[in-house]
Amino acid sequence: MDHVSPIEAPSAAVRQPVVLQVLPALVTGGVERGTVDMAVALAEAGWTAIVASEGGPMVRELTRAGVQHITLPLASKNPLTIRANALKLAEIITANGVDIVHARSRAPAWSAWIAAQATGAHYVTTFHGTYNLGWFGLKQKYNAVMTRGEKVIAISDFIAEHARRVYGLEADRIRVVHRGIDMSRFDPSRVSPERIIQLAQKWRLPDGYQVIMLPGRLTRWKGQAVLIEALALLGRHDVRCLLVGSDQGRTGYREELVELVKRRDLTDVVHLVDECTDMPAAYMLTDVVVSASTDPEAFGRIAVEGQAMGRPVIATAHGATDETVLPGRTGWLTAPGDPAALAQALDRFLALSAEERDLMAKDAMDFVRGSFSKEAMCTHTIDVYREVLGLPVTPSGA
Repeated sequence: MDHVSPIEAPSAAVRQPVVLQVLPALVTGGVERGTVDMAVALAEAGWTAIVASEGGPMVRELTRAGVQHITLPLASKNPLTIRANALKLAEIITANGVDIVHARSRAPAWSAWIAAQATGAHYVTTFHGTYNLGWFGLKQKYNAVMTRGEKVIAISDFIAEHARRVYGLEADRIRVVHRGIDMSRFDPSRVSPERIIQLAQKWRLPDGYQVIMLPGRLTRWKGQAVLIEALALLGRHDVRCLLVGSDQGRTGYREELVELVKRRDLTDVVHLVDECTDMPAAYMLTDVVVSASTDPEAFGRIAVEGQAMGRPVIATAHGATDETVLPGRTGWLTAPGDPAALAQALDRFLALSAEERDLMAKDAMDFVRGSFSKEAMCTHTIDVYREVLGLPVTPSGA
């Protein structure tokens, strides 16, 4: 694995590049987290970072880092609003001497692309997901704006292949930059016993049980029902399972899960505990992390976070999981939507000795720290910017 060199701030005597990132809003999520991390890294490197969005709680992080945020209705898919946003972005590009416009979502990407064409600014995109094609592929042209970047950043090899196969994107324009997590936050040594105890008490989690956790919003494709069926097949009541995530208004699906738990006689085993604001502590409460997604994950942040905290991961074998999990070393991969295979993987984990678990924890933490750090993501993204600008990039292996 390449060692990632720190991003050095160049001499102030030379004009440094200006990068404008555009996205719908700054509320929560992987796109938003990556945008903020990138803006902070650019500021620390001596570049000028600007972010445009509809705003949200994460704007505070930009303000603390001295990064300018410009509020525009960039979440709108209304063609007239997209055109108005393009005009405003063009003004921002001109007024601030923006060198690169980096679009991270489809609706704002259209405005950004129009503005970049009008002003001559460089245009870069990040392809974050597979994107719904709609009935008969009607949305393919709308989605294809994400392939118009001079360079297109894919968040995994899986997404890079998808962009090539579905949209015909040329391989030489794709740069794979995996998402990165904050290793200072997802660090077992930094989670106090008090935080773990507080969560255990809040969730009424009794002592002496091995804990299985599936983090993720309550939506069908995240596979909560698959895990419940797997636990029924496992047939053990000496474990506890936490389904951690908000229903985000999907009360019907939540009620389905509650009913399924009752039908499978698992009310003492499975607990729906809603959203958690202290995920590092939640992982420390857990013995094994499950990602049972029935649709492919574009990256799979949960699997990476769990391993960073020294927890083995059981994930479904599609999407980017073969990039984020080392089967047999840091976890296991199972067939999507297969409760029997998931039950078998859980049984294998529960049979591990303490020594085997310790070895797996070490391998998991080493793997994530070497491959999926926030610093690596930022360094490699800045290298894409430098490439677009015709500047030298970080030497490979440096």
